[in-house]
Amino acid sequence: MLDGRLRAEEIMIGLQSGIVKLVDYQDDWSCEYQKEKKILANLVGKYVLDIQHVGSTSIVNCIAKPIIDIAIAIESLTKADEIIDILKRSGYEYHGDAGIEGRHFFTKGTKENRTHYIHVEEKDGKLWNNHTLFRNYLNNHKENVIEYNELKKKLALKYSSDRELYTQKKSNYIENIITKAIQEIKH
Repeated sequence: MLDGRLRAEEIMIGLQSGIVKLVDYQDDWSCEYQKEKKILANLVGKYVLDIQHVGSTSIVNCIAKPIIDIAIAIESLTKADEIIDILKRSGYEYHGDAGIEGRHFFTKGTKENRTHYIHVEEKDGKLWNNHTLFRNYLNNHKENVIEYNELKKKLALKYSSDRELYTQKKSNYIENIITKAIQEIKH
């Protein structure tokens, strides 16, 4: 590991649960998302309004934990029982809301090698909007990607064994970007 990141020859999708290791942006992340989107659409497509690649792996030139975040939009969380059952039977591990109200959260892969995070959220709800606003804003403002990368590198070095604290320490930056994105849309 070099300055909080894995070297290019070590890069692969997946990371041990609870730790923080960042890798340089990979074009393959989009391909991995497309593969998983197809699987998810085949499993639960009839219940889904939209499926989006979100999180740092969806942001061009953003360093990231090599775990693909996917947001699935549904009409209402109260109508998610069938989706939960299907995904659980299909090998996705269900974590309830995993401490974030307004979603159902799943992981794919073992604790030693998590490969995907699946967020089931209400279409146009706060979490869905935050995911897409953040991604879209950073993809349109490259200077903020550079700034975000620097923050993430510092936090990864400091909190390499504490993913929860690493994530918490990024929250103010993320909220500020979402606020900028909302202001930009209004103007």
